[in-house]
Amino acid sequence: MEPYNQSAVTEFVLLGLSAHPKLEKAFFVLILSMYLVILLGNGVLILVTILDSRLHTPMYFFLGNLSFLDICYTTSSVPLVLDGFLTPRKTISFSGCAIQMFLSFTMGATECVLLGMMAFDRYVAICNPLRYPMVMNKAAYVPMAASSWLAGGANSLVQISLAVQLPFCGDNVINHFICEILAVLKLACADISINVISMGVANVIFLGVPVLFIFVSYIFILTTILRIPSAEGRKKAFSTCSAHLTVVVIFYGTILFMYGKPKSKDALGADKKDLSDKLISLFYGLLTPMLNPIIYSLRNKDVKAAVRNLVIYMHVTH
Repeated sequence: MEPYNQSAVTEFVLLGLSAHPKLEKAFFVLILSMYLVILLGNGVLILVTILDSRLHTPMYFFLGNLSFLDICYTTSSVPLVLDGFLTPRKTISFSGCAIQMFLSFTMGATECVLLGMMAFDRYVAICNPLRYPMVMNKAAYVPMAASSWLAGGANSLVQISLAVQLPFCGDNVINHFICEILAVLKLACADISINVISMGVANVIFLGVPVLFIFVSYIFILTTILRIPSAEGRKKAFSTCSAHLTVVVIFYGTILFMYGKPKSKDALGADKKDLSDKLISLFYGLLTPMLNPIIYSLRNKDVKAAVRNLVIYMHVTH
């Protein structure tokens, strides 16, 4: 093995769309618009789950957490992306890069676990409705939400700690909009097999296990719903979980689309990352947070009524 260049990397250069300057202004407007929709939609959901006493239930407590998580997830990366569109040469310090990766990783892993917790809430509500108040009391659902955040943070701490311990002593150009961990790892001048194995294990725990748990939960839920004799009863039962199911399908569907397609050369350690891969990765991070409040507002009559009341209240007070 050749000896490392001893001039350690202290900052990274984010290429973004620097090779396509004509696209930068258009994407700046588009990304900013999507970000504002995310802030507004999720902000309103958080507000109504706090202010409307009818929404003080476990399901809406989890929903408030999901909305706050989506705001944090996008805020950990979108301002950096927007700044990159306006700056000819966008640089980020090594520590800044580590912090951004930590926040993004935390929010992503937390959302996976939180969606699993929400599936359990729907399972108990539909399959064991008489026991629901006892099982899903405040002493249960608050620690469930807190454990989602702690698990996501712990996973992120492990992954990012392993990454920052690597020596970065050569190329410091990240062909991405943000500090995407795979793009960062390929710049390390050391063996990254431990990092790859660690991320593989984390993917099984934070992607595979929640997906399996959600799948099994919905098998029981659908079986229970189909046993309800009246069509009206079946419709009412399904409506209580249709929004969550839609969000789960979109969230994991986009992940499967991203990682199930043929691997780009970047994933194999080549020097270039295809423009479409970067854009798909960017919009994946915006799609679910933008759609979540829209889905819950359209498919949930309680949320729809709470939002309507909030709008009326604001109109009257002004």
